[in-house]
Amino acid sequence: MSDLLAGLNPEQLRAVTWPAKSALVLAGAGSGKTRVLTTRIAWLLSTGQVSPHGVLAVTFTNKAAREMQTRLSAQVAVNVRTMWIGTFHGLCNRLLRVHYRDAGLPQTFQILDSADQQSAIKRLLKSLELSDEKYPPRQVQAFINGNKEAGVRAEALPPALNPYEAKLIELYAAYDAQCRREGVADFAELLLRSYELLSRNAALRAHYSSRFAHILVDEFQDTNRLQYAWLKLLASDSGALFAVGDDDQSIYSFRGAEVGNMRALLSDFHVAEPVRLEQNYRSVGTILDAANALIERNDGRLGKQLWTDAGEGEKIRVYQAHSDGDEAEFIIDEVKGLQRDGFSLSDIAVLYRSNAQSRMLEHVLVKAGLPYRIYGGLRFFERQEIKHALAYLRLVANPDDDNALLRVINVPARGIGARTVENLQAVGREQGVSLWQACCASGKGRTAAKIGEFVLLIEKLRDKSRDLKLAETVSLIVNDSGLYDMYEQDKKDGEERLANLDELVNAAAGFLPDQPELEMVEFLNAASLEAGEHQADAGSDALQLMTVHAAKGLEFQAVFVTGLEEGLFPHENSMSDGKGLQEERRLMYVAVTRARQRLYLSSAQSRMLHGQSRYPIPSRFIEEIPAELTRVLSAQPKAQVWNNQAPWQKAAAAPRSQPAGGKHGFSIGQSLAHAKFGVGVVIDAEGSGDDVRLQINFAEHGLKWLDLRYAKLTPA
Repeated sequence: MSDLLAGLNPEQLRAVTWPAKSALVLAGAGSGKTRVLTTRIAWLLSTGQVSPHGVLAVTFTNKAAREMQTRLSAQVAVNVRTMWIGTFHGLCNRLLRVHYRDAGLPQTFQILDSADQQSAIKRLLKSLELSDEKYPPRQVQAFINGNKEAGVRAEALPPALNPYEAKLIELYAAYDAQCRREGVADFAELLLRSYELLSRNAALRAHYSSRFAHILVDEFQDTNRLQYAWLKLLASDSGALFAVGDDDQSIYSFRGAEVGNMRALLSDFHVAEPVRLEQNYRSVGTILDAANALIERNDGRLGKQLWTDAGEGEKIRVYQAHSDGDEAEFIIDEVKGLQRDGFSLSDIAVLYRSNAQSRMLEHVLVKAGLPYRIYGGLRFFERQEIKHALAYLRLVANPDDDNALLRVINVPARGIGARTVENLQAVGREQGVSLWQACCASGKGRTAAKIGEFVLLIEKLRDKSRDLKLAETVSLIVNDSGLYDMYEQDKKDGEERLANLDELVNAAAGFLPDQPELEMVEFLNAASLEAGEHQADAGSDALQLMTVHAAKGLEFQAVFVTGLEEGLFPHENSMSDGKGLQEERRLMYVAVTRARQRLYLSSAQSRMLHGQSRYPIPSRFIEEIPAELTRVLSAQPKAQVWNNQAPWQKAAAAPRSQPAGGKHGFSIGQSLAHAKFGVGVVIDAEGSGDDVRLQINFAEHGLKWLDLRYAKLTPA
């Protein structure tokens, strides 16, 4: 027993040896929560307080469950494979397999993954003769899963507010009926069906509640409403719910996570006070002091203060670049310096708020010849939406490009199915012509009409783009091809995909061809080269690039947090929502606490965002870190007065009344219309002559900086 508890600090020991009652363990970043959780289970087993049969341990990933099993098997001599240790979905599946009859499922029910579920929804739409353009399968899927995760069946939903929502409710009910007929269950169904089983079957609930004397939950701050309700059912008699989490690292509200579950646990299970794990074993003191200063500005925290005995460490390096390209160059230079200091590339991470930010970093990394790896995602030019847009661009450059045509002939969906494409390929082979030529000679009939519409679309894109600059052509293709509208309807990943498409316009705007007359061809070649180089092989030494969300749970010797500007990080979507801004601050807290030794914070004075040049102000998060903890590597940004309603504008600034657009004739206070953003009012301007940028407050999209060389604005 002394070996088992050796090395635990006093608070860890208190948590591990907690009496047989409920507890909430507030485990700060790097405080050893996984060790505490597994040692708690080992201690309960070793002291005979519970048998392996009486433990239920819940994690959020299969990787975390395997790690828990591995650690546990090294601590106690039990067969951990038979223990109920796993994810919510895995444990619910196990429960339903045992009680399939009571749950109303066939013994051999199959589980639908996300792709399978989309296919099932597509079949349903086809059987009901509904257009998947009007009811995009991903949107229907998000509606169904969102309601299931909230614990609500179709028949229990409130009356629809409009005909479209009413149809979604009908589809939800029809989808459930289809799944019952086919004997299948999606991921969200596993938890909801398990909850419903325990709710209505008192005897079964009593059996499992008494069996699992100790229920332990990892990453409790990430639980949603239904997951917590399921846990409460299982702990209804024993009451021994041991939850480990950190309210300061709750960053998944967009997935339904309820940080309020932590306070609810204190009340529901009569826990007087959390056990706080505040000693950090990861980061040096300066980094922890910065993290503490940041997060203490959030309201409603359960409260803790990270500390370490590892020493103060180096100051946090702050850099304000002239542009996003300059920021990327700075990062590469510093990475090379870290290499000279003995850091391996795999021990260095570059974090960003949005996936679209990786494009400039990747571009500079390729030029520098530094290997890199995108963690938890794809390189910029490998992303689906980018490949679609480039395929359209390739068709504009060369309609006889069969690969490009095959990629987008039915993207967005336009009723040209696989059999039609096979027929076109057969015609092409027989006649020795390209698919484009086969399309142009497709004849008459309903299918031929759809092919004709596609041919007409490509010809219109070719015609419209003849006298446009490259960036304008890319923007034209994104909008007129239907890609923008398609992703705008995608409630799950649409915002991120649209940001990537906007970043493709940025890439085109900044592209410098060797031969201007071959600009489009050179751009496509450059995109192909960047897509095929420098992504490091698994296991090799490479710089780590990732979003802050993807970085949660990881740690590195050196970390760069990039794009620290108002509207980017914190994200502009959070500005009018106090809760949203607090979650952005928690996200920044997660980013800062990934670093062990060195931390860099960078921003840019100008950045291409959403296809336009912007001139943002530095993020409030930089200023919320005490100046004595930082070392400024560039000109010190001036203090700003923040206005949540106008993230791109200093609150103290007053609108000017002079003409804003010079020869363009636009004035401050004038109402203008934009094809993408709608109607807005000009509130500020910069530049002169042809280099004029207007700041416009759009009713639906907020404040935007638009460059008049690219933006097409008309008086409203």
